[in-house]
Amino acid sequence: MKMNNLSDCYTLSNSVEIPCIGYGTFKVTDNELVIKTIQTAINIGYRHIDTAAIYDNEKSVGHAIKSNNVVSREELFITSKLWNSEQGYESTLAAFDKTLKDLQLKYLDLYLIHWPVVKGHKEDCQKSIMDTWRAFEKLYKEDKIRAIGVSNFLPHHLNILMANSETKPMVNQIELHPGQNQSETVLFCQKNNILVEAWGPLGQGKMLNNPTLKEIAKKYNKNVAQLCIRWSLQNNILPLPKSVTSSRISENANVFDFEINNKDMEIIDTMPYSGGSGLNPDNIDF
Repeated sequence: MKMNNLSDCYTLSNSVEIPCIGYGTFKVTDNELVIKTIQTAINIGYRHIDTAAIYDNEKSVGHAIKSNNVVSREELFITSKLWNSEQGYESTLAAFDKTLKDLQLKYLDLYLIHWPVVKGHKEDCQKSIMDTWRAFEKLYKEDKIRAIGVSNFLPHHLNILMANSETKPMVNQIELHPGQNQSETVLFCQKNNILVEAWGPLGQGKMLNNPTLKEIAKKYNKNVAQLCIRWSLQNNILPLPKSVTSSRISENANVFDFEINNKDMEIIDTMPYSGGSGLNPDNIDF
């Protein structure tokens, strides 16, 4: 499906619509800066905001949402994530209540399990995942969350959920950018109607000086960030770019007036690994 502007949406497996580009808030913790940048993003036209408990900015995100004078709560799509230390049934329910309170919201649009395997639980990760997911399903059935999903899950983690639950995840948010296309996980998700979101779609800035990307971007009179975001969209992936600079927040949304041709898409698709964090979801130590 071709996206033409920030308000265009992907449709999740439960028919919930999710705006095609999200505004990421990772590592933005200064209260005034969070409020300022989110309100800037909303003014530009972003309607999708991504945060997480571990980002330590949910209160500021909530204040920015509540104090904006542009759109109503219902026009926004708000995502947060459960942190690793809170996995488990009762602890998930308590963590969700805190997230909702901090965000000053009555419901979330999307809630994700942040990582599949947490420190000290590699041997019993299946039990942790399923206990947590039961809580997610409860909250979903109670209409406290419009859609539920996961983050950083590989196919073998997704299979645990799909084989043992009533509700399969609707979203998988993974590290994805040119130079780290995670094709196996993307193909698995798309085959199973799980929308892929890309965190770090610019390689957390590492790809901006890549010679191949710079050469291709120049052909379209765009910068590398715009090329990376457009590449995600053309692969039916939802990118979550982050910037605290107003001009870049605007530039990151200006990706609907060009299309990368097939030859250039293939070049980007087949770039060798570069710019990734190196994090392995099976072996994280946090």
